[in-house]
Amino acid sequence: MRLVPGDPARIIAGGVQANATPQVLDAIRDQYGLRRPVAVQYVLFLGRLLRADLGGSYQLGRPVSSVIGEQLGPTLALAAGAALLGFCLAVALALLTAGRPRARAVSRVLEFCSISTPNFWIGVLLLAVFSFRLRWFPVLGDDGPAALVLPCAALALPIAGVLAQVTREGLERALDQPFALTARSRGATEHRIRARHALRHAALPVLTLSGWVLGELLAGTVVVETVFARQGLGHVVVAAVRGRDFPVVTGVVVLSALTFSLINIGLDLLYGLVDPRIREAAA
Repeated sequence: MRLVPGDPARIIAGGVQANATPQVLDAIRDQYGLRRPVAVQYVLFLGRLLRADLGGSYQLGRPVSSVIGEQLGPTLALAAGAALLGFCLAVALALLTAGRPRARAVSRVLEFCSISTPNFWIGVLLLAVFSFRLRWFPVLGDDGPAALVLPCAALALPIAGVLAQVTREGLERALDQPFALTARSRGATEHRIRARHALRHAALPVLTLSGWVLGELLAGTVVVETVFARQGLGHVVVAAVRGRDFPVVTGVVVLSALTFSLINIGLDLLYGLVDPRIREAAA
């Protein structure tokens, strides 16, 4: 951000069109500490961060925490919906295709297409089919649950493709284990073996990938919210980068890093619940 051409003081003063005088620009630089070296500004930022102070937005003239808080809800709804849809699609595909060569071959083609297609292109295709042609869902905006369906699908499909591959491989390994043979000998149906026994054994690699899923969601929301003209942190980040609003960009990065760390800690705690061997090793 610091290497991008432009003067933060002029941005704070209202941009080039404001025609701020040199005296006004100097006063702004003194007020915001822009004359100090970048290293000093960074140390001061860390000090404010310890007090949970993210500073103020250059463009909006408001606390960064307030700006982020207002847009956090729509982004959380989008990310949660996409994560839920992605996991559900992945599990369904894995259960239906594991150990079935023909179904697995078809599923792999679909998974490859979803993984290799960018989020924005998936969003455009979904809009063209389900909004413009079929008119099942609204084109733009975030008015009501129906407006969440296509953005969630655009985010979820690439995630589902990767998770389906990992889950299916875990299921196929689990179905070859002795416990699966024992369950079959006791008369358990194939569906029961897959859903109740094998799926739990395949869950650990999926949990490991959940951190990657979070990263994909954080990156994808910026693009998807732009394509579907939705409010959210992605919209805030794009506007802040364009306007060189350093405090807002930094605040979103800090929030993303904190969320990523907390979720990974939670995943480490979940490993023991999913795999009894981890609990036994820790005991």
